[in-house]
Amino acid sequence: MATKFSTEQEEFWAGEFGVEYIERNKSNQLLASNLQFFSKALNHIGAIKSCIEFGANVGMNLKALKLLFPGIDLHAVEINPQAALELEKVIESENVYAGSIFSYDPKVSVDLSMIKGVLIHINPEMLPVVYEKLYKSSSKFILLGEYYNPSPVAIPYRGHSDRLFKRDFAGEMLDLYPDLSLVDYGFSYRRDPVFPQDDITWFLLKKR
Repeated sequence: MATKFSTEQEEFWAGEFGVEYIERNKSNQLLASNLQFFSKALNHIGAIKSCIEFGANVGMNLKALKLLFPGIDLHAVEINPQAALELEKVIESENVYAGSIFSYDPKVSVDLSMIKGVLIHINPEMLPVVYEKLYKSSSKFILLGEYYNPSPVAIPYRGHSDRLFKRDFAGEMLDLYPDLSLVDYGFSYRRDPVFPQDDITWFLLKKR
């Protein structure tokens, strides 16, 4: 029986396009860039013992965190079934939730909840749901790594409309949850000659 999703964007990423994305994002270069990314983004918070990633794909971000923080307890949510199967080779299978972020019920409290390159693909009407999952899953820190724009805007994505949205995600979370504060932020450029990322602006938030 086919899985029922509440938005077109979920169906898009759970299907063939999501499978094609896997093959474009598995390189050793990406792993090296991720190591540099997290070394910078998490530089001021010390060691973390646990983390959950929303929209983890095959675990390239989590692989980097395993190298940076040996012994870290990792959890993940992934909507694409094939990606979720590969993710089980990176972290404990029981720590992988194979399904939509919207249907995930936060059952663990971790040092760091994070999302990277995923909020931009969420139906804007559903963003408060995702913000709540990120907030409830974290006991200390929240890391957002997305495309930034001061006001909401939709742009074409690989020939598709209504699949990529830019806005101030971190600002919206800070407004929504008064006990969150901004710890650090930065930008990773796609033309970096050594450690390129996909023009990601990241924000590290902390619960008071």
